[in-house]
Amino acid sequence: MTVQLYLAAILFILMITIGGKKGARSFVALFLNFGVLLFTIILMNDPNLNPIILTLIACTLISCISLFFISEINIKTVTAFLSTIITTGLLLFFILMLTDQAMIQGFSEEETEEIGALSLFVGVDFVKIGASMIIMSTLGAIIDLSISISSPMREIAYHNPAISQKDLFSSGLSIGRDILGTSTNTLFFAFFGGYMGLLIWFKDLSYTIGEIVNSKVFSSEMIFIGSAGIGVALAIPVTSWITAYYLVKRRSESRDSGGR
Repeated sequence: MTVQLYLAAILFILMITIGGKKGARSFVALFLNFGVLLFTIILMNDPNLNPIILTLIACTLISCISLFFISEINIKTVTAFLSTIITTGLLLFFILMLTDQAMIQGFSEEETEEIGALSLFVGVDFVKIGASMIIMSTLGAIIDLSISISSPMREIAYHNPAISQKDLFSSGLSIGRDILGTSTNTLFFAFFGGYMGLLIWFKDLSYTIGEIVNSKVFSSEMIFIGSAGIGVALAIPVTSWITAYYLVKRRSESRDSGGR
């Protein structure tokens, strides 16, 4: 048995022990999401298919698996799903424009040295591929933030049935502000942790600070982190408003049906 299998077994046992049935579903969801991601990447190699449309379809499937498969269909997961899709759609237009203007698509100078013997005319739109990469990297944080806001908002509405939509929205914003710092730090360290070897490589190549900051690969990572942070920040008001609207609307419908 390889190390990977040992780690998977330990992870499975811990998720079952701590999370019960929901932990088991979360473990299965990891493989389902991996399958969706892998299938999407394979399809992106086809120049006749639009990577942006593939990304939106993949984001929808991953959101459904992460929310409805793990926590079932209820008002918390439905509002978190709507918030994730809306935030991803808004972020996509911004990232497309930014990727095109910053010219960070394609391979960097450092990467082309390794693949110089291969043909670089692969026939795909690297601007859209770059935007898809940023969206995929941000999606997990947006889903996590959305359900982290909608779940406590539902509890607040349950224990305070007279609370107004405005106060409920303010509560969602307050919860989101507490989560924002940790979410952005998680994204920051995840990106930098993955590229720690690149920083060491820069040192071996005797790059100056200016050359590092202006290098294509470093700039693209900075844009990745900035875009992910914007997506997380944008998800807070979107989730708060949608959840407050649906909770108050359902409460009004329940009162109307009870009064008849």
